[in-house]
Formats: sequence, structure tokens, C-alpha cells
Amino acid sequence: MEKILEQTLLYDFYGELLTKHQKEIYEDVVLNDYSFSEVAQERGVSRQGVHDLIRRCNKILEDYEKKLRLVEKFVLIKSQIREMKAEIQRGKSLDREELTGQLDRILEQL
Repeated sequence: MEKILEQTLLYDFYGELLTKHQKEIYEDVVLNDYSFSEVAQERGVSRQGVHDLIRRCNKILEDYEKKLRLVEKFVLIKSQIREMKAEIQRGKSLDREELTGQLDRILEQL
């Protein structure tokens, strides 16, 4: 998965578990694409301090994902739903039982 997309998903799922200060700086750098220098100057901290905070936040978010695996489940379920949609659009003959079975497997993963 592309690093920016991965960081965004991790933040979407676990960002509320960061402190207000961590969230503000993380959003500026990762989501708003400000440079470390820009954020450092705006906040009156060192560039290295911003860099270290982003690394710490990434580690925190990745640790949550290792334990909870919410992003992994989300990506898997999204993929399965796309496959079902593609099968339906291709006109593949799926009967009600097959569709129900696929949906049941997706729901089990939730």
C-alpha cells in the first residue's frame, strides 16, 4: 500500500487516540502536506522536533494497527465488496444463496 494512503488510513482509524498536539502536527505534515520546516516555524519548535513527533506518531498508529488490525480488515472487506460488484456488473449469474453466502463471510470479518 502506498505510504501516504497507509498513513491516512491509520490516522482515520486511530488518530483520535493521539494527543491534541500530536494530531495537529500530524495533520499539518501528513494530511495538509506542509514541510517539517513550515510546521516548525509556525509552532516555534525545531524541524527535528517535528520530524521526531511524526515518526513517533507513525509508530503509535502502526502499533494500534498491529494489535487491532482494523485497517487490514477494512481493506479486505472493501476488496471483497468490489469483487462482488464486478461479478454482478459482468452479469455473472450469482444466485441469491451465493450472494448471501459472500455477504455472510464479509459480515463475519466485521
